[in-house]
Amino acid sequence: MTTMRQAFVETVNDEIAADPRIAVVTAVISSNEFPQENERVVDVGIREQTMVGVASGLALAGLRPVVHSYAPFLVERPYEQIKLDIGHQDVGAVFVSIGASYDDPAWGRTHQSPGDVALFDTLPGWTVHVPGHPDEVTPLLQQALKDDNRVYMRLSLHENTQAYPVGEGFTTVRHGKRGVVLAVGPMLDRVLKAVDSENADVTVLYAATVRPFDATGLRKAVQNTDHADVMVVEPYLEGTSSHLVSETLQQIPHRIRSTGVKRHAELRNYGTAEDHDAAHDLDVVGLGSAVRSFFRG
Repeated sequence: MTTMRQAFVETVNDEIAADPRIAVVTAVISSNEFPQENERVVDVGIREQTMVGVASGLALAGLRPVVHSYAPFLVERPYEQIKLDIGHQDVGAVFVSIGASYDDPAWGRTHQSPGDVALFDTLPGWTVHVPGHPDEVTPLLQQALKDDNRVYMRLSLHENTQAYPVGEGFTTVRHGKRGVVLAVGPMLDRVLKAVDSENADVTVLYAATVRPFDATGLRKAVQNTDHADVMVVEPYLEGTSSHLVSETLQQIPHRIRSTGVKRHAELRNYGTAEDHDAAHDLDVVGLGSAVRSFFRG
């Protein structure tokens, strides 16, 4: 089965062959996956700040750069260049990361980035996609490459069993009356299993695009329930979207439960991704406990 990373590479290679605006900038990671003979494919070596600076220059020259690496090397290390070279220059680019929060824990903390989406939240004008299935990657990426805006796409090794229609707005997967669970990207399958395990009468929304935030969709979902209780399950730093839920429901008395990678937990044992999920209560057992305590408490 095709992974999200493979879907990304195949889509970019198709688009770079067809569209003379598309360029790719890497810093060693995945550099051999793109056509080396193409002058619009640039590898800068292990120089992530330079990678973003080069992408900015290409954008200023009228190209549509795709910038790619592991999330901490793509977002955290060159954050200043993203802020200044891309944002302050008001140019567009498509940033695509792999590794998610801790997809490859054997590499240690250097390859983990649960705070990436929260960092992009400090910068204006970014669209953020968190696909939950490989089949969602291509349509999201194709649209991103056609535009001139600033896009961050967060890929993961974890995925749902099926793809859902992508685009702006949340998808209603299940209807219920006790409240709303917003499941982001690859968290959906686990959320559905947790809800089933607790027989929870809740509406489940699915988000493959989290920025812009679908305020209209959330308000509509809440208004169709008996309780304005919202649980957000994100595969990155807990509470990342809580401010947007609060802004959306500021005229409606409500409760929020934010679930994600715990802010107070600095895990120093490598383990597996599943071990990290369990430690952050992001497995089915942990999510089931959260559903039970929040919606029945």
